[in-house]
Amino acid sequence: MNTSIVLTILADDQPGIIQAVSSVLHKHGGSWTQSSMSSLAGQFAGILLASVPTGNSLSCQQELLRLESRGLHVIAHICEPAPAPGEARECVLDLVGNDRPGIVHEITSVLARHRVNVRGLETIIEAASMAGGELFRARAELLVPPATDIDLLESELENLANDLMVDIRLEK
Repeated sequence: MNTSIVLTILADDQPGIIQAVSSVLHKHGGSWTQSSMSSLAGQFAGILLASVPTGNSLSCQQELLRLESRGLHVIAHICEPAPAPGEARECVLDLVGNDRPGIVHEITSVLARHRVNVRGLETIIEAASMAGGELFRARAELLVPPATDIDLLESELENLANDLMVDIRLEK
């Protein structure tokens, strides 16, 4: 039987970070399951889901935490398997518009009011080729509870898009 370990890793960006983490997992019979890692402002930042034989999970967790001595700030959380989403509806929200402070806050406020769970969020700011300035792009994977009125949610998001002057598309 395997146990899941969720890791967050932060360090000065340098060669060997992923190798150091993967070596610990390999030593304990673990496998690299899912991850998202980036270099941001000269820092390496990553999240990782690993699967480790249950009997090795505590020793693996402890060794991962000792990577601090190599300059890696690691949080290693042993967790139970996530419950199945049940009857929640999976949706994707795509957003693009001129960048300005507060976009994520405004969108997530609407989602939270409707008890929508944001399962994944990817954002980027890029140059607006024709208009100048910067464009903000976001893609969010959502779980919408069965009791949520999806048409009302979509209407509120469209109204907010008009206020923020962004384009929002909700794929149901």
